[in-house]
Amino acid sequence: MTELTRPSPANTRRLVDREVDPLLDLSPTTVLSDEALPTLRAAGRMPLPAAEGRAAEVIRQVLEVPGPKDAPDVGIIVYSPPDMAAPVGCIFHIHGGGYVVGAAAPQEPLHRIWAAKLDCVVVTVDYRLAPETRAPGNVEDCYAALAWTFANAEQLNIDPARVGVMGESAGGGLAAALALLARDRGEYPLAFQHLIYPMLDDRTVTRPDPHPIAGEFIWTPHNNHYGWSALLGVEPGSDGVSPYAAPARAEDLSGLPPTFIATGALDLFLEEDMEYARRLLRAGVATELHVYPGGPHGFDFHPTAEVSVQARKDSLTALGRFLRAKG
Repeated sequence: MTELTRPSPANTRRLVDREVDPLLDLSPTTVLSDEALPTLRAAGRMPLPAAEGRAAEVIRQVLEVPGPKDAPDVGIIVYSPPDMAAPVGCIFHIHGGGYVVGAAAPQEPLHRIWAAKLDCVVVTVDYRLAPETRAPGNVEDCYAALAWTFANAEQLNIDPARVGVMGESAGGGLAAALALLARDRGEYPLAFQHLIYPMLDDRTVTRPDPHPIAGEFIWTPHNNHYGWSALLGVEPGSDGVSPYAAPARAEDLSGLPPTFIATGALDLFLEEDMEYARRLLRAGVATELHVYPGGPHGFDFHPTAEVSVQARKDSLTALGRFLRAKG
């Protein structure tokens, strides 16, 4: 079989939404490696808009909660809207970063906006990163923080029937893994899973017919291979990978909560996200799927591009529906 030749970035950049295109210069593709990790972890992310108005009044608590058995405590940040009356819904948010970088704190402006606009509590978790911690350490950290959230729902003024998980990229993959784990353990029923270009399938980088266009920018096949290798401790695509590490490996998707999935048409995760949505629908899970034309990985961070604004609007609208729904 003739090896597929992928087009160069110079050829595929013309497919990027013209308003989003400048984002590629502000966020140039970084090649992940063991040597590069310390620098990447120390670097700041793109600046987010400062919280204003009611979002600036959101109450922020930085806490440490009990971790998994024989593991360290887990850091979380809780954002609560001002002047809460009746119990509200909760977004349990998991940050992205390819399973190897990232932290909860830098997304504070977004967490404040969600808490203020959606009148909900946001709990965000600092799980342990790979390769220092292999799977399932990260999802078990998230599960421990989720358990604490349910146990303290009354004190946090959270309606336990309206708690859902959310994440972007690797955070979306972890949110999907956490939803599977919560379903299978049967302790904490989730109201929704909200997955933004989730990183779901380690096998994407091993397929003989990779997408000929997607994945040229921001998050590349090389970086994807590095992230999965760091998390799993084995080659991506190996036998025996747990669905709690790579949710696309789950054989049964029935019984999962209502789902929102969004991705860009040029994102490396495009096909694995579409396939997960298809399988969820076939399993009887209410699923909403959005694919945004001209969108590379992280396209929704552009502050003014029409497609980015629309993606954020669709996401907030879906979150609002989830948070208002009664279990």
